[in-house]
Amino acid sequence: MRGFGFAEHGGLDRLAYVDVPEPTAGPGEVRVRLRAAAFNRLDRFTLAGIPGVPVERPHVLGSDGAGVVNAVGDGVDDLAPGTRVLLNPGLWDGTCVACRAGQEALCRDFRIVGEHTQGTATSLLVVPRRNVHPLPERFSFPDGAAVPLVFQTAWRALKTIAAVAPGERVAIVGGGGGVPTAAVQVAKRLGASVAVVTRNPAKADRLRSLGADEVLPLDVEHPLDKSLWQWSEKRGVDVIFDSVGTPTVPRSLRAIGRGGRIVVIGATAGPVVELDLRTLFWRQASLRGSTMASAREFREVLAELDHGPLRPVVDSVHPFDRATDAFRRFDAPDLFGKVVVELPPP
Repeated sequence: MRGFGFAEHGGLDRLAYVDVPEPTAGPGEVRVRLRAAAFNRLDRFTLAGIPGVPVERPHVLGSDGAGVVNAVGDGVDDLAPGTRVLLNPGLWDGTCVACRAGQEALCRDFRIVGEHTQGTATSLLVVPRRNVHPLPERFSFPDGAAVPLVFQTAWRALKTIAAVAPGERVAIVGGGGGVPTAAVQVAKRLGASVAVVTRNPAKADRLRSLGADEVLPLDVEHPLDKSLWQWSEKRGVDVIFDSVGTPTVPRSLRAIGRGGRIVVIGATAGPVVELDLRTLFWRQASLRGSTMASAREFREVLAELDHGPLRPVVDSVHPFDRATDAFRRFDAPDLFGKVVVELPPP
């Protein structure tokens, strides 16, 4: 079976089409024929090699996918072949203390499709039944592939971890990738006033169309902390959603208000920071991490996407035989939303 990924870790020159065994659905599992798969920054890190995370090679990339049910294993009697579905890429064991408490994102054995297991950029994938959800009728397969990882990440980080309340000021650091475009919508859905800080002001109109109240430049003349301090009328921001890391988290701390919350969901520009703890304790602020979501949170945000104002943001759709071009799209300065590859029907 042909997939897109790599045989050896490294840079973009290691990307390749690889052959992997065709999977078989076991008890409680579903085999899905993928019709669309989406890439995330996580795929770049997986390609390079994440310390302490061994992967089977050759390895197929992609955490997000949408398609149709192809086969089911024993014990699965509520899904018919041909049903249109999307996949929750979070995997948990279902037996640990966290899982039994409904906190699957804290599972001792939490894994992600495409990072710890074979990914979605291929024809067939087998996942547990609990990871398979109906594709909203109004969504195309590329729409469905653009949803799972970014929206569950934004929903948990802002609703659960940051506990955003109506009327609060929320700042999103970065404005073009899949997670920020989801976070803008989620923050607005929770009733917040939303500012996006971005290096590319050309994205301002599209960010406002997603619900941003303000789009602030990020450059030498407009450092993040000063821009957000002014936007907050010198009171400090209530919640800052940061996926950048090293260059932004210390400045986020300087811009946070009393009782404010900084939620870090990634470190695309570096994982190590130096903080002035006096600011943290004097403002009684908090710095918290968040990743993925519980099963309940995934269902919540999927319902919002099915019936509410949230919508997938697709930057571009590429044919499967041009997957390398799709993967390189992350480097484009005008990137806005998710990069999707479309797989042909059987």
